[in-house]
Amino acid sequence: MRTIVTVALAASLAMAANGLSAQNQGAPAGQGQAGQGGQGRQGGGGGRGGGPQLPPAPMPVAPPAAAPYKPGIPERTAQDTVITNVRIVVGNGQVIENGHIIMRAGRIAVVAPGAPASTQGLRVINAQGMSAMPGFIDSHKHVTDGPSSEAQMRSLLEAGYTTILAGGGAAMANISLRDKVESGTINGPRIIPSGGAGLNQTPQQASAAVQALAMQGVLHTGEIGLTPEPFPPQPQVETLKAIVNQARMSGVQVNVHAVSSIAMETAIDVGVRRLVHLPNKDFTTFEQAQKVAETGSIVAGLIAFGAPTIDRDSSLPPGCPLPCQGSVFFPRDNEPRFRDGRVWPEPIVGANRDAMGRATGTELGYTLINARRIWDADPEHRTISFSTDQNFADLVVLEHELKSFSIIFSMPDIHRIIGPNSARYVGMEAQIGTLERGKFADLILLSGNPTENIYGMLTTSVVFREGRMVIDKR
Repeated sequence: MRTIVTVALAASLAMAANGLSAQNQGAPAGQGQAGQGGQGRQGGGGGRGGGPQLPPAPMPVAPPAAAPYKPGIPERTAQDTVITNVRIVVGNGQVIENGHIIMRAGRIAVVAPGAPASTQGLRVINAQGMSAMPGFIDSHKHVTDGPSSEAQMRSLLEAGYTTILAGGGAAMANISLRDKVESGTINGPRIIPSGGAGLNQTPQQASAAVQALAMQGVLHTGEIGLTPEPFPPQPQVETLKAIVNQARMSGVQVNVHAVSSIAMETAIDVGVRRLVHLPNKDFTTFEQAQKVAETGSIVAGLIAFGAPTIDRDSSLPPGCPLPCQGSVFFPRDNEPRFRDGRVWPEPIVGANRDAMGRATGTELGYTLINARRIWDADPEHRTISFSTDQNFADLVVLEHELKSFSIIFSMPDIHRIIGPNSARYVGMEAQIGTLERGKFADLILLSGNPTENIYGMLTTSVVFREGRMVIDKR
């Protein structure tokens, strides 16, 4: 263990001195480079006319092989850093084509055009040709605390995510995963835990469940499933009212899974302001969209729920033990497939069906139209956030979701949705979501240009979380 720590310390000091990771120009990912010692030789002087013979030099002990290289060995503490010569996508619509960002004590200190007046006392990263964005935020993603956790967390980081709102599961498991990330046991994005408070119980029991969450310090419910069709039954509505009332008193955010327009409207009427997933059962009316906007409610996307994945390899995350819990992989066979890997549209969860019982795949059309209608109902465009809710390779999931967004939203809109709007959804709008002074230094460096199209957003090379470099793939 002492040897490993010494190797890691030496590597981190070398990175700090050079500003750039020299490891990336050595062995490829997954291959460590062992140190090479010189060959031991006997002392000279034994030849003709020489001095006295020296005893043989001891054979050198070969140093242990370095630990396998992992791109972006995470820093334990934040370093005061300046990123120069970088395109800055602030996240609020502003783009600085060439500027610099200074991070101090884990927060953003300066975001400005041009070069810094001074770099004294700062680690300097020259990001020529790169773009900086706020770290991505997923406002509804199912995460696991188990054998696959480390692989899943790394997969999320490498895709560019720095904050995840746990979409469900047991509160204690989510707390455990959060604590492992915060302690550095696992390298991962910020995990915001949630916990259960279902509708299949009495109002009194549901209220007690919310109180229990608050006592554990869990400030979000998992997704609460509200029956979408033909409409939510009254017993569910009464229990949901009790949850909302208790949550208001306890400071807990209620997240409701409402995938029909009438379920969404019903949830809003009882006081819910965070909706999980766009309606995919029907078209949302202009009046229903206006209700979302007027009440300050926000819907956590999943715009691509009904969209198939076609001819796109999605391997399991590197290092994920087999079977890889929760992960799906897709063969490259030119077949449209649902998120569970089966041929689309038949396996869509709760699929819309025709009179013959056949899955229609209309979920995709409904979510696209409904997203734009709900977005347009609010002049400030704060009604849609970003979420994926899918468990295959996270870079492929990100691409899948962004492709659907790009059909009806501009790139500045998408940046707002995955940035400040998603920060608002998870209750951290004042701390993350844009690159502005005083906010956490959660940012990513991309090798592509995310102002041109979505594919620039799929090129994350470096990830900072609260000023710590946690991924470096350069």
